[in-house]
Amino acid sequence: MNGEIIKVITHSDTEQQMPIEDVIRVRGSGVEVDVLVSPRSGRSGIEGIDDWRKRLIVKVISPPLEGKANKEAEEVLCKAAGLPSSVISGHTSRQKTIFVEGDPAAIISRLRDSIE
Repeated sequence: MNGEIIKVITHSDTEQQMPIEDVIRVRGSGVEVDVLVSPRSGRSGIEGIDDWRKRLIVKVISPPLEGKANKEAEEVLCKAAGLPSSVISGHTSRQKTIFVEGDPAAIISRLRDSIE
């Protein structure tokens, strides 16, 4: 490299994290949240947003067996939003859509707070 200094540009050097509104759709009596579930994690909770997949990253301790990871992902969103939630698509995939029932503005605000 002839003594040249090369700066590695990371994601945090170039742009802000994607806004929560990019992974949420308002539908009827609540919102649909696109999530990427990471089963068998060391902890349970919301990790942030996957900019490439445009999904909220939800880590769960449970394995992806017999719906355990789905149930825990629902519980994580329920705790973060303070409202009931349920998986509506992607039951056998890491990429899921979870419906959170309630006031959309309140849900968006609570989820935004949970990742900041």
